[in-house]
Amino acid sequence: MTAPFLTPLRRISTPKGDVLHGLKASDPGFAGFGEVYFSQILQGETKGWKRHFKMVLNLVCLTGRIHIVVRDMDQVLCDVQLAPEPADDYQRLTVPPGYFVAFRGVAQGPSMLLNVASIPHDPAEAETVPLEHFLWTR
Repeated sequence: MTAPFLTPLRRISTPKGDVLHGLKASDPGFAGFGEVYFSQILQGETKGWKRHFKMVLNLVCLTGRIHIVVRDMDQVLCDVQLAPEPADDYQRLTVPPGYFVAFRGVAQGPSMLLNVASIPHDPAEAETVPLEHFLWTR
């Protein structure tokens, strides 16, 4: 099983507003296209733990700041905060199938997460366990 990984994303400054890259078919982590969805998360709220068995997740924070933790049954494999600003935090997190993911809103107000998923949503290909199942890392 491939491990989760981060990819720095390009931000191109233009006079009328920046262009923020997300995902190209030639990028590492692109595993086909199933659907795109957005998940809003409020400050202090946590969504998870969800594990997909087939879907590859490509997660990008569009607004606010989101703390994401990826783990297997035994250990945390990735603990990161994504945000569009500053530029160093503008990254895409690719999560292969088989890992648990949870995320928390850390910015004041709502934050928005984009997922470019490799397959369409199918509740039968994922499992969710209660937040209490694993300790949150920080």
